[in-house]
Amino acid sequence: MTKNFEASMKELEEIAEKLSCGEISLDESIKLFEDGMKLSKSCQKILEDAEKKVNILLEKDGEMKKQSFESEE
Repeated sequence: MTKNFEASMKELEEIAEKLSCGEISLDESIKLFEDGMKLSKSCQKILEDAEKKVNILLEKDGEMKKQSFESEE
Protein backbone atom coordinates (compact mmCIF):
# COMPACT_ATOMS: atom_id res chain seq x y z
CA MET A 1 0.00 0.00 0.00
CA THR A 2 1.41 3.36 -1.03
CA LYS A 3 1.22 6.07 1.61
CA ASN A 4 0.10 9.55 0.75
CA PHE A 5 2.43 12.52 1.11
CA GLU A 6 1.05 13.70 4.43
CA ALA A 7 1.30 10.26 6.06
CA SER A 8 4.84 9.82 4.78
CA MET A 9 5.90 13.24 6.09
CA LYS A 10 4.37 12.49 9.49
CA GLU A 11 6.27 9.21 9.65
CA LEU A 12 9.49 11.00 8.63
CA GLU A 13 8.98 13.48 11.47
CA GLU A 14 8.49 10.62 13.92
CA ILE A 15 11.67 8.93 12.68
CA ALA A 16 13.62 12.19 13.02
CA GLU A 17 12.39 12.60 16.59
CA LYS A 18 13.40 9.04 17.49
CA LEU A 19 16.83 9.49 15.93
CA SER A 20 17.43 12.81 17.66
CA CYS A 21 16.57 11.53 21.15
CA GLY A 22 19.69 9.34 21.19
CA GLU A 23 18.05 6.63 23.29
CA ILE A 24 17.94 3.89 20.65
CA SER A 25 20.53 1.31 19.66
CA LEU A 26 22.82 1.68 16.69
CA ASP A 27 21.04 -1.15 14.87
CA GLU A 28 17.66 0.50 15.39
CA SER A 29 19.10 3.87 14.35
CA ILE A 30 20.38 2.38 11.09
CA LYS A 31 17.01 0.72 10.42
CA LEU A 32 15.16 3.98 11.09
CA PHE A 33 17.59 5.87 8.87
CA GLU A 34 17.01 3.39 6.03
CA ASP A 35 13.24 3.71 6.48
CA GLY A 36 13.56 7.49 6.49
CA MET A 37 15.55 7.48 3.26
CA LYS A 38 12.89 5.32 1.57
CA LEU A 39 10.16 7.67 2.77
CA SER A 40 12.15 10.69 1.63
CA LYS A 41 12.53 9.24 -1.87
CA SER A 42 8.82 8.40 -1.94
CA CYS A 43 7.92 11.98 -0.94
CA GLN A 44 10.25 13.39 -3.60
CA LYS A 45 8.57 11.20 -6.24
CA ILE A 46 5.11 12.34 -5.12
CA LEU A 47 6.21 15.99 -5.35
CA GLU A 48 7.77 15.49 -8.80
CA ASP A 49 4.58 13.82 -10.05
CA ALA A 50 2.48 16.66 -8.65
CA GLU A 51 4.71 19.22 -10.36
CA LYS A 52 4.31 17.38 -13.68
CA LYS A 53 0.53 17.40 -13.28
CA VAL A 54 0.50 21.12 -12.51
CA ASN A 55 2.70 21.84 -15.54
CA ILE A 56 0.34 19.84 -17.75
CA LEU A 57 -2.63 21.78 -16.41
CA LEU A 58 -0.84 25.07 -17.08
CA GLU A 59 -0.01 24.11 -20.66
CA LYS A 60 -1.98 26.13 -23.17
CA ASP A 61 -1.81 26.13 -26.96
CA GLY A 62 1.25 23.91 -26.94
CA GLU A 63 3.29 26.39 -24.93
CA MET A 64 4.12 26.05 -21.28
CA LYS A 65 3.04 29.03 -19.24
CA LYS A 66 5.32 28.81 -16.21
CA GLN A 67 4.02 30.51 -13.11
CA SER A 68 5.84 30.79 -9.83
CA PHE A 69 4.25 29.23 -6.80
CA GLU A 70 4.94 30.77 -3.44
CA SER A 71 3.69 29.48 -0.14
CA GLU A 72 1.81 31.75 2.21
CA GLU A 73 4.12 31.54 5.22
